[in-house]
Amino acid sequence: MSDLLIELFSEEIPARMQARAREDLKKLVTDGLVEAGLTYASAGAFSTPRRLTLAVEGLSAESRAVREERKGPNVSAPPAAVEGFLRSTGLTLEQLEKRADKKGEVYFAVIEKPGRKAHEIIAEVLESVIRTFPWPKSMRWGNGSLRWVRPLHSILCLMSDEGGAEVVPLSVDGIVSGNTTRGHRFLSPGAFSVTSFEDYAAKLKRAHVILDSAEREDAIWAEAQTLAFAAGMELVEDKGLLTEVAGLVEWPVPLIGRIADDFLGLPPEVLQTSMKEHQKFFSVRNPKTGRIEGFVTVANTTTADHGETILKGNQKVLAARLSDAKFFWENDLRVAKSGMGEWEEGLKAVTFHNKLGSQADRIARIAALARDIAPMVGADADLAERAARLAKLDLRSAMVGEFPELQGLMGMYYAREAGEPEAVALAARDHWRPKGEGDTVPTDPVSVAVALADKIDTLTGFWAIDEKPTGSKDPFALRRAALGVIRLVLGNGVRADILALFSAAIRRANADSLHTFVDEDVIFDGNHLGWPQFFLYSLSDWASPEAIDYLARAINSDDLNFDERKAAAGNIASRIMAGSVEETNNLLAFFHDRLKVFLKDQGIRHDVIDACLAMPGNDDLTLLVKRATALQATLQTEDGANLVQGTKRASNILTQAEAKDGVEYSFGADPKFAETDEERALFAALDAAEQTIAPAMKAEDFATAMQAMAALRAPIDAFFTATQINTENQILRRNRLNLLHRIRTICLSVADLTKLDG
Repeated sequence: MSDLLIELFSEEIPARMQARAREDLKKLVTDGLVEAGLTYASAGAFSTPRRLTLAVEGLSAESRAVREERKGPNVSAPPAAVEGFLRSTGLTLEQLEKRADKKGEVYFAVIEKPGRKAHEIIAEVLESVIRTFPWPKSMRWGNGSLRWVRPLHSILCLMSDEGGAEVVPLSVDGIVSGNTTRGHRFLSPGAFSVTSFEDYAAKLKRAHVILDSAEREDAIWAEAQTLAFAAGMELVEDKGLLTEVAGLVEWPVPLIGRIADDFLGLPPEVLQTSMKEHQKFFSVRNPKTGRIEGFVTVANTTTADHGETILKGNQKVLAARLSDAKFFWENDLRVAKSGMGEWEEGLKAVTFHNKLGSQADRIARIAALARDIAPMVGADADLAERAARLAKLDLRSAMVGEFPELQGLMGMYYAREAGEPEAVALAARDHWRPKGEGDTVPTDPVSVAVALADKIDTLTGFWAIDEKPTGSKDPFALRRAALGVIRLVLGNGVRADILALFSAAIRRANADSLHTFVDEDVIFDGNHLGWPQFFLYSLSDWASPEAIDYLARAINSDDLNFDERKAAAGNIASRIMAGSVEETNNLLAFFHDRLKVFLKDQGIRHDVIDACLAMPGNDDLTLLVKRATALQATLQTEDGANLVQGTKRASNILTQAEAKDGVEYSFGADPKFAETDEERALFAALDAAEQTIAPAMKAEDFATAMQAMAALRAPIDAFFTATQINTENQILRRNRLNLLHRIRTICLSVADLTKLDG
């Protein structure tokens, strides 16, 4: 067994590409070696800004010989068929064997491939990997045809074992493989040879290169924390920035500096974002004041003055960046203190979507929806509407224009400066949440109302213009928006008629995109309808006589009298209403699918969710999840699991009997016809269950209802064991079938158990 060491040495690889490149190199090379017949024990990939490295341990010295038999055409087959078979095998006709078969003699090819030396296979695989490496972006340089992320300078390809090390011969566009590499660009630029991976890693460290990116991250974080602690401050954690910085340096040297007093009045998030985005600095917080007062930069070299010159240069550039941020902040504060009317007016000229109007149109829809939602979440309706109208105004601010990731957060600061209530400011900050899986869910009632309105408007708007997700395509992130609504509703225990909210929101979206719902047959005199604003936003009265009259007056046609216009208007309104109903139901089904995905991650079975979705009130997500959770818990008990089988058995027998007899057995079973103790016990158990289940269901105490249902397991099992349903006595048979109907009715009142698997 041998070990393989590969290094691809180039100009600086972008930090964001390094992790993926490591994995790609490992997978492509090892997959290629295995496909060619080699085996290996383990493999590890590493990267620095100037190199990709792969170390493979326990590589076999050669591939195994392969003997393959391949059946060909009949001996009497046309010559063309035989020639095709010969081409596919690489043999001549004389090398084929003739063997007896069911349909006569056929040709057989026996192909023997001898084993190959590992270095031959490695050279082929590595050249192919280099030439086809899947960089997100690549370049050519000089006169060569090779493409790489940055100019490739050298290839180290070395096989080593107990007997020594050997270079694997390889040449790619004039770059010949060898056993040498280089250290740090400034601190150890000279070339040196290596004999194994251990020798390689050790010599690189002596040459001021830390090969392992995880080790560089640990070194940066430990030293940065030490510097901050020594200065009486604390380092602000940022794992993403730490990974990025570790990809920018081979020999990290953290240095700490202070932010000039002129900039300490900026919001901490502005300081942190500006330093991170422009300078790749870590923020340092003063624990006494809570302000960002310093930074840590990571140099890629050591200096005689211990980084003093580097710090001075960085602070000079930082001052220029923060001066820009300060200008944006002060300019935005001027607009905020004047009421933000300038931004509100500006959003009228910003298109949200060409079929859904401007950002101002969207804000108007969200504000109306937030007012509808407010009572459901315990929020003040006026505050919710006000917050919705202000929440997105920071999109026009200079600060958000420079740093889009601060949207919402800056809105909070501007709302406070404008003298708005704190609930409005918090809603501006939180109405975007939750953005992703790890994001927090707002809990302040006004924030919840606006966040729900924002996401529901996004969903219903794109549903109204038929821009639904298809397959893996979801350009408007509607699945994420739906998950956000689910998390907001469930996280805050919101009891809402989602169907009604969807319906109202879709009608509002239709109002802003009516031209997509108006067919050519309702265009008069070559002009589209002139839609009065009053009609468009009086959406609760779509089909009222007043709305129809208003629409009729909007139709511009000298060829139609008012009654004819009114008929045309009624036709338009009916079609819009019908479309809204269809879209609403379709969107609810989409939500149910998203809810299944969400609850599956919470450990709730898909069939349990289906059983609960089949029940009334399935647009109340909180109620639905409460029911599903109780059913899941019941099914995890022995009684609950067995009850499902008993219920299905009762339902199957009843269904078959009703189909055979052509009648419905639902007229009430009479206990006076009970013959066995088990039958009488079942009547008593059903009476007791009904007395418990009915009030529990009314109180939405699903756990109690399902416990009472599960308690029926034993009497139902005993009944089926001791009693013959389809007896020859027709009176007893009918009574027992009616009893089965009662079992089914009671059990299905809790959840549709027929939807459960098994």
